[in-house]
Amino acid sequence: MNNYSTTNFVQWLKRPLAAAYSLLQLFTSKKASAISAHSPTIIPRDQHSISRKNLSRPALNVLYGLHEAGYEAYLVGGCLRDLLTGIQPKDYDIVTNAHPEQVKNVFRRSRIIGRRFRLVHVYFGREIIEVATFRSSTAEHEDTDNLSHSKSGRILRDNAYGTIENDAIRRDFTINALYYNINGFTLHDFTSSMQDIEAGIIRLIGDPETRYREDPVRMLRAARFAAKLGFTIEPSTLAPIKPLAHLMQQIPPARLFEETNKLFLSGHGVKSLTALREYDLFKTLFPAANKHLLNDQSSFPALLEHALANTDDRIQDGRPVTPAFLFAVIMWPEVLRRQKDKLKAGLPAVVAVTQAASETISEQVQTIAIPRRFSNMVREIWELQERLPRRQGQRAFRLLTHPRFRAAYDFLLLREQAGEIPVGLGDWWTTFQTAQENERKAMVAALRNPRPRQRRRKPKAKPS
Repeated sequence: MNNYSTTNFVQWLKRPLAAAYSLLQLFTSKKASAISAHSPTIIPRDQHSISRKNLSRPALNVLYGLHEAGYEAYLVGGCLRDLLTGIQPKDYDIVTNAHPEQVKNVFRRSRIIGRRFRLVHVYFGREIIEVATFRSSTAEHEDTDNLSHSKSGRILRDNAYGTIENDAIRRDFTINALYYNINGFTLHDFTSSMQDIEAGIIRLIGDPETRYREDPVRMLRAARFAAKLGFTIEPSTLAPIKPLAHLMQQIPPARLFEETNKLFLSGHGVKSLTALREYDLFKTLFPAANKHLLNDQSSFPALLEHALANTDDRIQDGRPVTPAFLFAVIMWPEVLRRQKDKLKAGLPAVVAVTQAASETISEQVQTIAIPRRFSNMVREIWELQERLPRRQGQRAFRLLTHPRFRAAYDFLLLREQAGEIPVGLGDWWTTFQTAQENERKAMVAALRNPRPRQRRRKPKAKPS
């Protein structure tokens, strides 16, 4: 047999072997008996609580549009999980057997995005509906150009298309593997998803270690779902997280910025912090901040918890939040540490905090890419901490008009609440903001502490 024939024979033999190995892993897992790629459980409309009246109109338009064009289309994943647990979804994902180019041809206002995972965004004003093509299992496409892995097992490219059965098996958690069919309003359950949702269990589909190595962000998602839903992570799904937490270092920093926002800016920040620390994930995201959390003498644990609780309350009340404030809190103790060193070296306070800020941010963005528009806000919040105590003359009036004054003021109150600095300055600024102009002038005037004048003695007259 020549070399060319040998190569073809090996490639031909490799595919079914790889597929068999993958299936063996799948069906020897604890949940294998509940996973079937060929016989989904069909849950009729009268046996589930999902109603079209609770669905987004743009999502329904996409579903009907794809059906009318002759394609299969289903709502899938988190939106169904949230609806079944009494949460109104913020976004809706749709899967279809149409390829991205075909989806784009159906909807005029749409755009194909992504390289690692190609999908289509369909635009309805400000709302975006994400449409993905059914993906296939990794084993069946081991040698294609559309799917590749790193040496550690992480998926680098995932554009191997398949059927709905393939798609269900390759999803991450059972609670995210339900499909809603607009034809008949039925739910298609391939992985006992309903059973786990009702029991409040987070369970990976397939071998947990393999799935985490494919995409380490799944560890963050497990922590986030546990915090958001109050669910319990199933033991075999939980066990590999601590040993594999270091794999988070392989994830692009820009992606980790998005995941961090989902963890801390979705109304369950305090619970997310608890989960991240418990599973050794926080230290992979914020190595410097983690060292300060472990310091029993530090006020930082209280500062961070108060900040996250405040953020959760703002989200519940529908008030705006910004990642800049969160990152300002998380990185603050490292800024203080560096600033102290620079003050000892003889630098002025404002210069010291500016340099400490630059060094701290430069180190953190190696792990989490904080966009410049937010990192600039973070710097201003920190620098204002040095300026807020200096209120004499016109300084207080100028600070009040600073675009970051409100954020810096909130930050100051948190520092007082955590016991980092004495209480008092925050109360002064609270009163100053609501006072009348003449009252403000009086408050500033009261800050003056002039030295008592010494009476000038008249020189004694010289005797004539």
